[in-house]
Amino acid sequence: MSALLSVTDAHVAYGKVEAVRSVSLEVGQNQIVTIVGANGAGKTTLLSAIMGILPLKGRVAFAGHDLARLDIEDRVAMGLGLVPEHRELFVTMNVEDNLELGAFRIERSKAKASMERVYTLFPRLKERRKQLAGTLSGGEQQMLAMGRALMGEPKLLMLDEPSLGLAPIIVADIFRIVTELRASGVSVLLVEQNAQAALKIADQAYVMELGEFVLSGKASDIAANERVAASYLGFQHEGASVL
Repeated sequence: MSALLSVTDAHVAYGKVEAVRSVSLEVGQNQIVTIVGANGAGKTTLLSAIMGILPLKGRVAFAGHDLARLDIEDRVAMGLGLVPEHRELFVTMNVEDNLELGAFRIERSKAKASMERVYTLFPRLKERRKQLAGTLSGGEQQMLAMGRALMGEPKLLMLDEPSLGLAPIIVADIFRIVTELRASGVSVLLVEQNAQAALKIADQAYVMELGEFVLSGKASDIAANERVAASYLGFQHEGASVL
């Protein structure tokens, strides 16, 4: 399977402090790939660099094209989408207006069809389409942030901590929608502290610690790893020793 997204030997620094070191990863077509790790491991920094928000030393290729000289808008136009950790909604605008802002790169006729697809995925947003974004619940705001990114018709959607601060029933709904995106042909790069939920739906996984990947492979294998189980899943396999 050829990679849709390929990151090779990535380094990202804040001044003299290197937050991401020697990181390489791939996301294939119709795949969910997750990066799990503790807060401060460098996960958000990596996504920001892939999107072009932060400078990156190394190589990032998307659909076979080197992204080095492309700005954020060009990356969006190519099919990259990012839902940031803090959602960054326009809270004084209503739901529908927030969604329309996500379609600024596509034709008006396509934008209408995109909005209908978003409302099919998130029927609650359709019910609240004239409600101010700032008055939505946390789960609804996460749905709106995802919907806005999907309005641009991305080939790859990067999600930064989509379950953060949400009730378990809402988290289950968000992750169900992520699997539906994969089935519809959208690849997903998922950053999560909730390793148990992420590994259940992912195809491939990377474990990040202190800016580096320390483990990678099939998500099912990573979930079965004793060190991951003890450190991130909250339990230890019977008879296992922690490395």
